This record gives sequence, structure tokens and C-alpha cells, in this order.
Amino acid sequence: MGKCNGRCTLVVICSLQLVAALERQVFDFLGYQWAPILANFLHIMAVILGIFGTVQFRSRYLILYALWLVLWVGWNSFIICFYLEVGHLSQDRDFLMTFNTSLHRSWWMENGPGCLVTPVPNSILAPDDHHVITVSGCLLDYQYIEVVSSALQVFLALFGFVYACYVSKVFLDDEDSFDFIGGFDSYGYQPPQKTSHLQLQPLY
Repeated sequence: MGKCNGRCTLVVICSLQLVAALERQVFDFLGYQWAPILANFLHIMAVILGIFGTVQFRSRYLILYALWLVLWVGWNSFIICFYLEVGHLSQDRDFLMTFNTSLHRSWWMENGPGCLVTPVPNSILAPDDHHVITVSGCLLDYQYIEVVSSALQVFLALFGFVYACYVSKVFLDDEDSFDFIGGFDSYGYQPPQKTSHLQLQPLY
């Protein structure tokens, strides 16, 4: 019963991770955030691998899933530090998220709750083929939306890691406890013995 509960809980956690990753992937695509897009894609593949390993009793897949979650926690911790500008990180270095292919930033910067976007025409600060805008009135700044999103990913990943380790250990214990050679001994299996109903008599 414990194994079933662990498996069911892990499947639920993986499903929540999948939904959260897909939602995040959509908004990162809208903001042309190429580095997060790539990381989200790898995470989605790892979560699908974790679901498959849980359903099919594959402990190796769960171990790979758990190892990826360690990297995933590290990546999201970096995202949190990036948007909060911890240490020497700065949001002005947006090439970290876009591979220096565009000037786009988080989609929530212009589309956050209550945000009012005002274009600045004929600005000398605008590079070629770009425009300058001012954003005001946001109920929640985009930095904190990104931080909350990453914090949710870390929260789910920690639970997923714990349950992946637990379920994979249960699977490994079950594999070790099953005796393939003497697996029928517990059923009292005995090979058939030859019985003779003829009584031999000496011949004279």
C-alpha cells in the first residue's frame, strides 16, 4: 500500500510539474527568452521520463529524473538571483536569457497585471528597428512574477526529488527480494517422483 501511495503521489507531483513547465514555456516563448525555453524543454522531457519510470517500475529512469531535478533547482535558483539582481547579476545583461539574439525581456514586463505601456516616439535611445516604451501602474512588477514562478518550480522539484528517491528505493528493494532461481520454493514445489506399482519377483 505504501508503494502505491508513493507512486501515486509522485505521478501527481510530476503532473503538476508538467503543467507548470508548459505554462512557463508559453510565456518564455512570448518573451523570446531562449535560454529558459531550452531549459524548460529539457525539464519537460525529464518529467515525462519520471512519469514513465513511475508507471513502468523503472528505477533507473527515476534516478535520472532525480538527478535532473538537482540541476533544475540550481537553474531556478539562478533565475531568482538574476531577477533580484543578487551579487553581480544585473537584468541589463539580458543576453544571458536571449543568447544575445534580441533585446526582448520577460513577457510580463509589458503584460503584467495592471501595467500601462506607453511608447516613446523618436527616442534617441532606441536602436535600429526597435522602440522605447515606458511601463507604469503594474500591480506586481515582472521581476517578482518571474521569481514566484521559479520558486514554484523549486518547491515542486524538492518534493519530486524526495519521492523519486523513495519510490526508486522501493523498486530496487523489490528487485533484490525476488529470487529468480528459487522463486518457486515458497510454493512448496516438488518435482514428480516415479512410483512403481509392480512388485518384482526373483526368477528361478
